Amino acid sequence: MPNHRTIEGDLFTAFVKAGAISKANADDPKKSALVRCARTDKGVHAAGNVISLKLIIEDPDIVEKINSHLSPQIRVWGIERTTGSFSAYQAVDSRWYEYLIPTYSLLPPHPNSYLGKKLVELSEEVGDREQYESRQEEVAHWWNEVDEKYIKPALEQLKPWVRELVEKALWESETDPEAPNEKTNEVAAEDAADMAQPVRVGGDTAPDPMHTDASEKTEEAAIIINEPGMTKAPEPAPTTVTEPMDTDATKPESATAGDDSVQTTNDTPIPSAEDDMPPTDPEKLSLSQKRAIEAAIKKIKGIYMDAKKAYRVPSKRVDRLRDALNAYVGTKNYHNYTVNKKFKDPSAKRLIKSFKAAEAPIIINGTEWISLKVHGQSFMMHQIRKMVGMAALIVRCGCPVERIAETFAEVDVAIPKVPGLGLLLERPVFDSYNAKAADKFQREKVEFTKYEQAMEEFKQREIYERIFREEEESNQFNQFFAHIDGYKEPFFLYLSSKGIKASTGPEVEKARDKSRGTKPKEFNGDSESDAEAGDG
Repeated sequence: MPNHRTIEGDLFTAFVKAGAISKANADDPKKSALVRCARTDKGVHAAGNVISLKLIIEDPDIVEKINSHLSPQIRVWGIERTTGSFSAYQAVDSRWYEYLIPTYSLLPPHPNSYLGKKLVELSEEVGDREQYESRQEEVAHWWNEVDEKYIKPALEQLKPWVRELVEKALWESETDPEAPNEKTNEVAAEDAADMAQPVRVGGDTAPDPMHTDASEKTEEAAIIINEPGMTKAPEPAPTTVTEPMDTDATKPESATAGDDSVQTTNDTPIPSAEDDMPPTDPEKLSLSQKRAIEAAIKKIKGIYMDAKKAYRVPSKRVDRLRDALNAYVGTKNYHNYTVNKKFKDPSAKRLIKSFKAAEAPIIINGTEWISLKVHGQSFMMHQIRKMVGMAALIVRCGCPVERIAETFAEVDVAIPKVPGLGLLLERPVFDSYNAKAADKFQREKVEFTKYEQAMEEFKQREIYERIFREEEESNQFNQFFAHIDGYKEPFFLYLSSKGIKASTGPEVEKARDKSRGTKPKEFNGDSESDAEAGDG
């Protein structure tokens, strides 16, 4: 197999070039006991991380020299001498992660989508229609207003037969008609299906002392670093940041669908089919007819996307999101939030210390985003992305928050993971070690306090702007939720008023067997056996 670039590999090379690793040990990171504190899923960024290794640190300018051999996306913030037994992997007490999500992700499914229809149908079936509507009260008319003000005029420009086929394509397909290629049309956003890859460079095992240069004057050191997702950075584009806004739905800046603030950018005229007559067989369209329909679908989807970007989340909806996040606090069984974990596996239990939504969203290039921060002892593969996915689905589907507690029980629930694009490791925490290091061993604490300003600037420049830019270009969150809304199987119907039983039982198992191998990658593509391979 080819060698893939890793953060540890780039760092170790920089250490060698800066003279922090002797030539005798320069051929193998294990000789220097290189250990990484926290591993992340593929494509996930890290603003702050810690590695530990034996390092030559006599040069007072060693940090600057190391950074001179690194790309701008990787920075060493500082080096701290530690106790001889220190291991970044073993000494970490907890971790802080941040997830950035566009607030339009909290909009309910379109009433014409499969999930939108089933939510209403099942609420009536169990006599919960009134309560369901009360949970969607603040967004009850949003889709109708968008359809009436923006979509209806666009559809009226089309010939009746084109309009009929366009409307059918919009709501009867399980994939997103706007997706530009098969890759994004497959299941939702590409990142939603990424499998985490365990990092093995340097490893987490102790080095063989027989391979260490005994004459080398080294010290145990904690290296405080950042790390981006290992993807090539696109060319920078200007990013407009607006201060946090009041989110009361009654105020003008809340931008309901009826406001004039929705600026549709899809002004491309829809080409007319050369054949004015409707097709006798919709399955046998001429090339010009197909192009006319495809152009119309793209235009309608673009209008919907513009409306979503103009959406400003009401404070009541953010409060429901906070209630959902708070349901994770404490020690819970997260067997449904990772891969290949059974309910009775003790390692499925994890402690979440806090999970908070920012006080107010921010506006980036016209789209509203909200920051979610989770502090936990440790996380399993995909856990955070599935936690955020479940919380967002609870809100957007008008589902009782209590449904989250049911997922901790001995029942299998298919929880999709949101795109990895929005996730970053903010920092690991070493409280236990720091208490001993400061009081007993007179060592500096391993913490990020003195680097906070530089880290914030780095996050804005190298991480946040990249996240916002990639979403602007690819609409990953829209692709992700559009696929969930249109997936015509019962796997997500536990979000309805009928509860988990809507996604269980003989009928569901029959559907599950029928769709085996085609089930959404958001929860079926997790083929790795090691649920500890990556955090988040």
